[in-house]
Amino acid sequence: MTSALRRAVAFALVGFASVIAPVADRLFAPDIATLVAAVPFLLLTGGLHVVESGVIFELFARPGDRRDGRLYGLAGFSLSIAALILLAIQFDMPTAVPVAATLILSVGNVGAHVVRAQGGEPIVATAGFVVAGFLAGFGSFVLSGSISGGRPAFPVLVFLAASGALLAALLRSMLFERDDPLVIISVGLLLWLFTDLSISLSTSGIAIALAITVALGYVSYALETASLPGMLTGVLLSLLTIVIGDYGWFAMLITFFGGGGLASKFRYDEKVIRGIAQENDGARGSGNVLANSLIALFAVLAAAASPRLTGVHPDLFLFVFAGSVAAAMSDTLSSEFGGLYDAPRLITTFERVEPGTDGGVTWQGELAGIAGAGIIAAIALLLFETITLGGAGVIVASGFIGMTTDSLLGATIEGRWVGNQGVNFLATLSAGIAGAVLAVATNIVAL
Repeated sequence: MTSALRRAVAFALVGFASVIAPVADRLFAPDIATLVAAVPFLLLTGGLHVVESGVIFELFARPGDRRDGRLYGLAGFSLSIAALILLAIQFDMPTAVPVAATLILSVGNVGAHVVRAQGGEPIVATAGFVVAGFLAGFGSFVLSGSISGGRPAFPVLVFLAASGALLAALLRSMLFERDDPLVIISVGLLLWLFTDLSISLSTSGIAIALAITVALGYVSYALETASLPGMLTGVLLSLLTIVIGDYGWFAMLITFFGGGGLASKFRYDEKVIRGIAQENDGARGSGNVLANSLIALFAVLAAAASPRLTGVHPDLFLFVFAGSVAAAMSDTLSSEFGGLYDAPRLITTFERVEPGTDGGVTWQGELAGIAGAGIIAAIALLLFETITLGGAGVIVASGFIGMTTDSLLGATIEGRWVGNQGVNFLATLSAGIAGAVLAVATNIVAL
């Protein structure tokens, strides 16, 4: 057993102690339960700062801990568990959540290290993390539910475990090992949100959703249209969109993912020569995927929470979602196709600029962008009974507004105050807002 695998197993064993949370919550009043469940982890956090050597230090020490002479990694791990337990007992978070978040990460790490020890490639190690984390998360909810006297239905348990494992794998692929506490807290908060939404699912529904998203994620990675973090981001967002939204929402999102990825690959060698090619051989990373999809994710979550938590009709967020995705599609097609043509003009002054200049546009690119927004609008028109021709027009207009905003920001602030991903986010935000405003203004959606 390698030292990294041995350390991962040791962390997982500490993580199993989090099961004290549902036990204490079942047996004691909240204040006493907090003392019983959280305080031991807080004491462990403080005590580890003085451990400088010995068997415990050698077992848990990461490279950074050895350099600093303190078990900061284990201390942060314990502190994050204590924080989630405090939230669970004092603020009505299900006590299964801290257990699941902790074990998804810690057991997932064990799975990844087992695969790495066998010489597995990064994507295989990530698959090992996701599978082990999923099984740990599912088992955590079952065990905690048995202790507390209630648990969600089987399909919902599968969704919660899969979502948590995918988010943890995504964060682990982007962060350092010392950032594990951030992963635990992030997964815990996501699971808390989903348990509060009271999601309803069938067994066949979750099976189809998982099969579709995993297959598409593998294809995107195999075709090199997305990096490993980008693939994980796309798979997670697709799963959430199918389950929390519906297949119509997913159809719009996956059209952007697939169409945008293929557009980046189109005449790639020529784009390299012209200096406008997407980096990483056209494979989109997690930052790019999130920048273009974060508003869409917010919209699908807000729609699921409406009108109970937001007080507005869910269709309003459908237009936010469709508008932001239309903008992402418009901007991608405009850039990837328009950049292949000569003599672009700066959108603010209309002077000629070199291809690839931020804010430079061509009429061919503008047409490609409008066509991209039209594709998203057509999907919405076909798959949603509430979307009429007027609603489709709102989506196209929103996509055009987002694409134009992207060009304007590229010509004015990109490279000075924000980067490309920040501009993409602001463009999809403007499109989402435009979609909501236009839908209300044209009486398609009533507030």
